[in-house]
Amino acid sequence: MPRPEIVLVADTVAREKNIDKEDVFVAMEIAIQKAARSKYGFEHDIRAVIDRKTGAINLSRYREIVDEMPEDDESQAAKILLKDAKAYKKDAKVGEFIIDTLPPIDFGRIAAQTAKQVIMQKVRDAERNKQFEEYQEKVGTIVNGTVKRIEFGNVILDIGKAEAVLRRDEIIPREKFKNGDRVRAYVLEVRRENKGPQIFLSRTCPEFMAKLFTQEVPEIYDGVVKIMGVARDPGSKAKLAVKANDMTIDAVGACVGLRGIRVQAVVTELQGEKIDIVPYSEDKAQYIVSALAPAEVTKVVLDEENGRIEVVVPQEQFSIAIGRRGQNVKLASQLLGSDIDVLTEEQEQERRSNENKVRSQRFIEALDVDEMIAHLLIAEGFTTVDEVAYVDLAELAGIEGFDEDVATELQSRAKAYVANRNAEFAKQSETLGIDEKLKSVEGLDQDMILALANKDIKTIDDLADLAADELIELLGENVLSETEANSVIMSARTKAGWFE
Repeated sequence: MPRPEIVLVADTVAREKNIDKEDVFVAMEIAIQKAARSKYGFEHDIRAVIDRKTGAINLSRYREIVDEMPEDDESQAAKILLKDAKAYKKDAKVGEFIIDTLPPIDFGRIAAQTAKQVIMQKVRDAERNKQFEEYQEKVGTIVNGTVKRIEFGNVILDIGKAEAVLRRDEIIPREKFKNGDRVRAYVLEVRRENKGPQIFLSRTCPEFMAKLFTQEVPEIYDGVVKIMGVARDPGSKAKLAVKANDMTIDAVGACVGLRGIRVQAVVTELQGEKIDIVPYSEDKAQYIVSALAPAEVTKVVLDEENGRIEVVVPQEQFSIAIGRRGQNVKLASQLLGSDIDVLTEEQEQERRSNENKVRSQRFIEALDVDEMIAHLLIAEGFTTVDEVAYVDLAELAGIEGFDEDVATELQSRAKAYVANRNAEFAKQSETLGIDEKLKSVEGLDQDMILALANKDIKTIDDLADLAADELIELLGENVLSETEANSVIMSARTKAGWFE
């Protein structure tokens, strides 16, 4: 029979809770099924279907057709043997269902109360799912909220239909809130949990500053100016790299605004955080110079293989390049995604001189040549005896002051030295018991491996357990930089199976 009141209830609940009406009908069907099973027996497979237009309730019992009855007594009520099913349906097959229509049930007080609880629970679940989907779409955007309460330093915000958490490590240092304060924050993450969606906000992440500039600068919002990178020391200083897609537009000027009005709006929101806006450049060296502003850079050396950048500045610019507590160089490193070593011109000259002395002495001893030939090899970019041994002979003969006979003799001596060294290394490796995996770690040469083995670092696990400063101490100063030491240790940990 038609039950228009059921359709009316579904409409009302869906409108009041702002959820899909279909979710309400499904909740009602589950409630009716539960009530029917409490009357006919929970072992039965009873299903209810509500007509979405008339509200009429169709109640049915489903029995699955099987070859033989299961041993479990409770599940036998929902089964029927094939031979018995043929009395209902001549062409019955195993796996199909025999469907019996049941008379409508009269809801008693307890059954009605149970049905109501089931419906309300399902409606709450649908409401939470709706909330989760709504706020999941807001991840990566800025929301406005009102401080509701503060718990253990975490700020709970009312952001409309839900509460959000601004954890204390996501609050700008020295920032204080009280109940009723209006707060803007970046939606970092939304998690689905039983008590409803958990929404986590941030005011310290770089993305928050990028979104603030997007709101304040129409050129960024329209895509004419693009943000290429953000680095922040929350509450203190930040760097923003920008690039204009249109060459006629000044990207930095657009972000600063007339009399600095645009950047000042962001600074105010970030509690006075100083912001350096730098122009992005495809030329990495030029980009590095811009990122280290206001320091003046005289030289940039890029080591793409090891992901290192070396910057040389005049003595009087050194403190400016480093910044207070190393802040300027740290932010520039974050912006570029590479470590930056800052040296004064004097430091760089001294280091180069020391490196050349070490290389020169190595060539003199290994190749049995005089200091002039060693300096010529260094000037041409040769750093190891192996390079001399295996370089193309024509390249070696092309060095000013060399001829083919000199080049042939040098290469012959280099190959002999490498062969003897390798043989000696193999012999000492066996004597010291060096693990074969240790020999394959990138960034370690034979001398380093022997030096480590003599200090009881003989296996890949021994090396993997070290920290960068320990490795540097074991090998001695000026052998590996901190970045190179970290790279060696990560390679060892990978080979040792620390990571999948």
